[in-house]
Amino acid sequence: MTHVLHDLHAEFPEDGEILHRLKLNDAHFQKVSEAYSTVNHEIHRIEAGIDAASDTRLEDLKKQRLALLDDVATLIARAKETA
Repeated sequence: MTHVLHDLHAEFPEDGEILHRLKLNDAHFQKVSEAYSTVNHEIHRIEAGIDAASDTRLEDLKKQRLALLDDVATLIARAKETA
């Protein structure tokens, strides 16, 4: 089974320009994006068998990733409203 990183551009392919603009100009988005990247990489390493973790730890990380994706979606929607 192949484990693929879920970067933000893959999750929001139609919003690449907005993601880029937010990353350059929005400090809150930068923090959320960095947190997402960290959690996402940790999940990837666990799923690929590089790092070990309990099922509970993996589920907690996946919940964090989903919450961060919700935050990103909200920030994208706000950026679209103000554009």
